[in-house]
Amino acid sequence: MKARVTVLGSGTSHGVPMIGCTCAVCRSADSRDRRTRPSIYVAVDGGPSILIDTSTDLRMQALTQGVTKVDAILFTHSHADHIMGMDEVRRFNAVKGGPIPAFADERTAADLRRTFSYVFDPPKEKGGGIPQVSLSTIASRFNVDGVGVEPVPIFHGSRPILGFRVGSFAYLTDTNRLADEAWPILEGVDTLILDALRHRPHPTHFTVAEALDVVARLKPRRTYFTHICHDLPHADTNKSLPAGVELAYDGLAFDIEAGPAFATANASEI
Repeated sequence: MKARVTVLGSGTSHGVPMIGCTCAVCRSADSRDRRTRPSIYVAVDGGPSILIDTSTDLRMQALTQGVTKVDAILFTHSHADHIMGMDEVRRFNAVKGGPIPAFADERTAADLRRTFSYVFDPPKEKGGGIPQVSLSTIASRFNVDGVGVEPVPIFHGSRPILGFRVGSFAYLTDTNRLADEAWPILEGVDTLILDALRHRPHPTHFTVAEALDVVARLKPRRTYFTHICHDLPHADTNKSLPAGVELAYDGLAFDIEAGPAFATANASEI
């Protein structure tokens, strides 16, 4: 199955430009230096359209990139920049005509239920729309409308979170270390989106050099770095990267091969 991946957001939790900053990247006229909060969209030909994370900027991302439907949502973790667009799901409910399945690890699912209690434990009073989300916890690989999704265990600092592999493609944002079990899951990956915050060390994100070490081990055909802060100007940084590696940018789109459904899969609704 063919699928189209669109990078909705390639920036950090602050976004680029950053409020109150007058650095060269924040003042850049290059549209690729304007980075909203991290998220991607995977549209499978003849299959589901999958949103990974409901970023703070989801409404404008959807309008800008022409996202008109969402059949499922995958959550990497529950930090604000990855979940605070939850209320925008209401519009996708209207298009779909019902609830949207969502998938998260146990901790993220608990955080979503607490943060968005009005969604999962709605008040009796009527007034205002409420997103309709059917939340399932990820125990192992699972299927979304005939498409196999493999969770990839990674670390965001000391916190275990998830990346995802869909067929020939893997998405690993907000990470500074891959779990030992992640490497075999990622064998043979063709296209990779990987966290690379900046050159300077950070306690919860890969530097560019650290991300390049991961690329050297996995050897994907092409890699795009994401969760990029204002330290990295798009054009100049790309000139310094090896062949097959470049910075992602909002609106970047490319084709992948999506995998078929797994014969055995596990995700439990909560």
